[in-house]
Amino acid sequence: MVETTSSRAGSLHLIGGAPCLDFANTASGRGTAAHEEHLRSYDDLLTWSVHGGGLPAEARRTLIRRAAETPQEAIKVLQRALHLREAIRGVVVSIAQRTAPNPAQAAIVVGEAAAAVSAAGLARQGQGVRWGWPDRTDDLARPLWPIARSAFALIEDADPARMKLCPAADCGWIFLDRSKNNSRRWCDMRVCGNRDKVRRFHERAGD
Repeated sequence: MVETTSSRAGSLHLIGGAPCLDFANTASGRGTAAHEEHLRSYDDLLTWSVHGGGLPAEARRTLIRRAAETPQEAIKVLQRALHLREAIRGVVVSIAQRTAPNPAQAAIVVGEAAAAVSAAGLARQGQGVRWGWPDRTDDLARPLWPIARSAFALIEDADPARMKLCPAADCGWIFLDRSKNNSRRWCDMRVCGNRDKVRRFHERAGD
């Protein structure tokens, strides 16, 4: 499918409840005529990573220069990112549906999480320390590390009842329902929820 609209990688709603879920939501309408892909280039990946809070702006500037020097490597990392995104979504959907995850998708998540841990170090923060990655690194895979770590942490403590898939046919976004009574239905009530209200209104009006 040829994309005719501009990427919204830097302005997508962050409603997933975890960085890895927001990353999985950089595409929508999979398998439908309404499919939208927002990670069409390595620069889109960097743009989303800054927007999602996983990549400092300074690191983005470094990686833009590095990508310009090694464009083929940047393309390879983009492909890794897309594979990771679909693997995260597949595993989360399997958790929500209480089914066994696809082994190949699970292996991708585990492999990228291992790479993220391998690249991480401990840094002082306030009175304690935390895991982190150097902002000045020119490793083009830098944007994947916080996403993979988020996925590993989320899956480890996943409550299947809280993992949900937006029921809108042209959406398919996933999210963690943090509502007190676990009653959230839509990824975003302002978008898919309102569209459903409008659709039902017109259906009633046509009766």
